[in-house]
Amino acid sequence: MSGHGTPIPMTSHPCGPLTGQAHVPGDKSISHRSLILGAMAVGETRISGLLEGEDVLDTARAMRAFGAEVTDHGGGEWSVHGVGVGGFAEPRNVIDCGNSGTGVRLIMGAMATTGITATFTGDASLNKRPMARVTDPIALFGAQAVGRSGGRLPMTIVGAADPVPVRYEVPMPSAQVKSAVLLAGLNAPGQTVVIEKEATRDHTERMLRGFGARITTENSDAGRVITLTGQPELKPQTIAVPRDPSSAAFPVCAAIITPGSDVLVPNIGLNPTRAGLFTTLREMGADLTYENEREEGGEPVADLRARFSPDLKGIEVDPARAASMIDEYPVLSVVAAFAQGDTVMKGVGELRVKESDRIDAMATGLRLNGVAVDEGEDWWIVHGLGHGNVPGGATCESHLDHRIAMSFMVMGMAAQNPVSVDDGGPIATSFPIFEPLMAGLGANVARADR
Repeated sequence: MSGHGTPIPMTSHPCGPLTGQAHVPGDKSISHRSLILGAMAVGETRISGLLEGEDVLDTARAMRAFGAEVTDHGGGEWSVHGVGVGGFAEPRNVIDCGNSGTGVRLIMGAMATTGITATFTGDASLNKRPMARVTDPIALFGAQAVGRSGGRLPMTIVGAADPVPVRYEVPMPSAQVKSAVLLAGLNAPGQTVVIEKEATRDHTERMLRGFGARITTENSDAGRVITLTGQPELKPQTIAVPRDPSSAAFPVCAAIITPGSDVLVPNIGLNPTRAGLFTTLREMGADLTYENEREEGGEPVADLRARFSPDLKGIEVDPARAASMIDEYPVLSVVAAFAQGDTVMKGVGELRVKESDRIDAMATGLRLNGVAVDEGEDWWIVHGLGHGNVPGGATCESHLDHRIAMSFMVMGMAAQNPVSVDDGGPIATSFPIFEPLMAGLGANVARADR
């Protein structure tokens, strides 16, 4: 059952060519951070193109609960009157972050060095996800956390009244953990240092710099060293949110595997810490090109053109690329099913602690649809069948995971038989216009009659 209501079974039918333009929603990572940093600045931050999916709307509600004035002006235009670093008020009620692991972890970090107490919960999926990866480092600042066994939500965070700066080496590649520590460091005196052995998406560093924080990044033998000087006065910004590359993945991949397709996906953020999927697709032989390359708001942006690619080849994906495409492996595994030969994906253990165990969820569903998959703790191999040879015909469990649901909907567009999911409701958390957008391109995705 969906954490957001009654399950919505959905079926994707084989379709003709996908053509036209796919205007995907704003970037989810940047949308979350725009609201949080806007709430920590002094004055009014203006945001255009905000993703208005449930995950981001939950973050907007949370910022209101902490005392910021957050206003929806319509059409993706929002404003945030911030309360300043260290200015969060104590929420009167429990903060419900819905399905969003990004939202809850970033917010925990942002409030961890302010002397207030807040309790967090989420939907059935989020309440299963581990939070110790954030509560352990924020404890170094002086914050305390009390939650369910295994470090799970619901959880109460008691912020540090007298925080101290920390030096923290992130044990696994995680932009969420890195960002939570940096946000906590904003209200700690002195310098907070985060070291990551493997670079992850750097939106937080870019945006902190844009808001006026003193932050430096350098490469060393230990890895990427990020140093933040605490207790700045953040200056409000005007932010144009680029379109989300993780959402763009679905129309792009659908076009690549569906005969005759030619789809343009405009204004996609191509931050190098996020664009690993597109590099991988090109290595597999996909007809994917960048047009109108430019820079907007400090982020590289381009229009993506994806065309049907009948001669895809299986490859071994560079494990060093995993952090830059961790959310895109589910839909990549669908493309791999339509390639000739094996696609090998290693170093992806993080997939097992996302909204679902994504390796297990995708491997199970692929097998049900006639595709062989081998898997281990942090790797999996999809044995591709080649264009036109994927049977389909099965109903897969989405496990309350938006990316699992959308990936199987993409599969159904090019399989021999329709592919269904038990619950497509979670798609609204990140891509609320997925169904009409894909229908506008020529897809046939239908909800089951109730």
